[in-house]
Amino acid sequence: MTIKQELEAIIPNIYESEDGDFYKVDPLAGMTDDEIDSFKRQLPNSYLPVEIEELLRFCKGFEFDTLDEVCFDAIGYFGFEEVFPNSIQLAGDGLGNFWILDIDSKGNWNSVYYVCHDPAVIVKQSENLGDFIKHIDEFGKLRNESLLDLIHEQSVMKVWNDKFGIMSENKKDYDFENEPIAFPESYLIADLSDKPVDTGFIWALSGPNTKIIRPTDAPIWIVEKKVKQGFLARLFGGKR
Repeated sequence: MTIKQELEAIIPNIYESEDGDFYKVDPLAGMTDDEIDSFKRQLPNSYLPVEIEELLRFCKGFEFDTLDEVCFDAIGYFGFEEVFPNSIQLAGDGLGNFWILDIDSKGNWNSVYYVCHDPAVIVKQSENLGDFIKHIDEFGKLRNESLLDLIHEQSVMKVWNDKFGIMSENKKDYDFENEPIAFPESYLIADLSDKPVDTGFIWALSGPNTKIIRPTDAPIWIVEKKVKQGFLARLFGGKR
């Protein structure tokens, strides 16, 4: 199924909220030719995948009772470019946390991540936009037994409590020599390139001003890990 077909398949579904109210997916209007052309110009390489263009012409998002408006055209809204240089802010949870779709430098639409600020973690939510739509449908049907709710309520704390998590497992030799990057003095590597959904890492490993570098389009991040100094080192640090 195409992404448009994935969405069309769930439009007839009726969901029940925690308060017992019934609701459905409420599609927003589709984009016009001029809007599509304008949108393309904002994308890397001015490239819009055919399947995504088909979806946007059908609708540019939808209302869903328990989420902020789901948008397929919110390019450049999110910021946090050191982590996601190009992204679509798909949806928010109303608490300052967001589901972000990652776009690479060629314009390909890739995985969806849940970016949480408290705790400060990033978790892979879906392999692609079609799967994200399925996960929203699953949430409407199963609520706290769904993957969307699991990641939102449990996985973020699991990643936070694991602290170094997958970063401590990355033993591969990464070759970033051709990248003009100023590496932190000490860092760990968060590599989600071969990891399943529900896997993530702490993005504020050294506090809110942690330096994060993404060397390539691959879902691999260099995360600063500040070395704690002892009392004497702090006392005499920088003195000769």
